[in-house]
Amino acid sequence: MNDNQKEILQMVADNKITVEEAERLLELVGKHLENSDSDQPAPAVGNRSPKYLRVCVEPGEAKEAAGSSKVNIRVPLSLIRAGMKLTSLIPSSAVDQANDALREKGIDMDLNKIKYEDLEPLVEALSELEIDVKDGKEKVRVYVE
Repeated sequence: MNDNQKEILQMVADNKITVEEAERLLELVGKHLENSDSDQPAPAVGNRSPKYLRVCVEPGEAKEAAGSSKVNIRVPLSLIRAGMKLTSLIPSSAVDQANDALREKGIDMDLNKIKYEDLEPLVEALSELEIDVKDGKEKVRVYVE
């Protein structure tokens, strides 16, 4: 990941830009990298497909001394893929209720538009993404491996 990409992700973490704005910026940065004639090598894309989504939350130094525990979640992407296939079994009335509940919480998302076919490009995009947030209280890392 280059410095521009890290800076864009930091702006999202700092709530300076929205996720949609970050996506557009990351797309532009990616196109710029593809078109540049620099001698720097392109970011390495692993030749193997990621197998896990990892979320780690580590307490900051003050909380660590107080005995706070560490969170380390490793979700197999195969489980996420299977879950996506099972969404076709959810009745449309239940999906509508879930959409309404999400909107009440300020999340404008339509679960009807999430399709299994869209998952693989998302997983591929995640393979190059690593999010690190450290605020002095905790350090949060989200990445795939």
